[in-house]
Amino acid sequence: MSIATARVQLDEPPPSASRTELHPELSRAHVRFIGVGKTYDGRQGPVDALKGIDLAIQHGEIFGIIGRSGAGKSSLIRTINRLEQPSSGRVLIDQVDIGDFNENALVALRRQIGMIFQHFNLMSAKTVWQNVELPLKVAGVPKPQREQKVRELLELVGLQGKHTAYPAQLSGGQKQRVGIARALVHDPAILLCDEATSALDPETTQSILGLLREINQRLGLTIILITHEMAVIRDICHRVVVLEQGRVVEQGPVWQVFGDPQHEVSKTLLAPLQDTLPEALQQRISQQPTAASSSVILRLRFTGSQAREPDLGAVFSALGGQVRLLHGGVEQIQGHALGQLLLSVTSASLGAEELRKRAEQWAQQVEVVGYGV
Repeated sequence: MSIATARVQLDEPPPSASRTELHPELSRAHVRFIGVGKTYDGRQGPVDALKGIDLAIQHGEIFGIIGRSGAGKSSLIRTINRLEQPSSGRVLIDQVDIGDFNENALVALRRQIGMIFQHFNLMSAKTVWQNVELPLKVAGVPKPQREQKVRELLELVGLQGKHTAYPAQLSGGQKQRVGIARALVHDPAILLCDEATSALDPETTQSILGLLREINQRLGLTIILITHEMAVIRDICHRVVVLEQGRVVEQGPVWQVFGDPQHEVSKTLLAPLQDTLPEALQQRISQQPTAASSSVILRLRFTGSQAREPDLGAVFSALGGQVRLLHGGVEQIQGHALGQLLLSVTSASLGAEELRKRAEQWAQQVEVVGYGV
């Protein structure tokens, strides 16, 4: 049953043009939050977990939600399937306001929204097959259809040989694959991922991300994930929103937020992915020149606004003198070149400020970090 069908069952009129067609991207959104707030009763009074959230998530995209602990990530994602009821504002799915859905409409809604969890939530006394089949049995799907669906899904997630195994006999990655298969049994249009890779080692995380990317491409699912792992956002998401104390503080394409974060929270979260100078290299840099021949140390940042990788030959030629690459690197995110290079430039005729200006022809941000000792 579709979301639209659930609305008809409630005899709810279609949303008016004035409510949803404020902008073409908003009227086409798969999931839309309009002024969403969530308040919990705390020991010392009300606690605002979400405050005025306005977001639009498009069909078929992989959308990331990041933030520090307590930022409101889980509260936000759980308003999509009404595990949490917003205290204010509206959540629309395919332009249908789900706020007033009755129990029957909620059942239909939740079958259109799959969800996978950090700790897998598998039933230990049931086999892989039985764990995946269970939602179909509860929904009253006939046995032949159940068997066909489970077989297809286990093949999709690469567990066709593990159907008789129990969760205790599986690795963490295999358990999560079972969770993904179970989340897909009703052919959902949306897949929610609540810290789905946080309990996994790096190698297994990459395999699960690869599977989610394949599912997104093959099935056309909209995937919405929350995580504190910035590398996960970088590797799989199209767009990302940063939450802090229940508010949206930054959002945009992943390459843009990663390449040039504007908010302090974003910068803090991204810090582990930034290249830090090795201690031995830091000891070779002083804040003032120690001799007339001291080299100038420049940091060139590439924020992705230019898709092409930097032309090092052209950079070195523009700077003149003796140029050495001390540290750094450049990577591609969504077809955009991001990264930084630390260069040592020794020039008899050019000072630090002139070298910085010349470097600005090739990098989006340039700073003089010091002088070679």
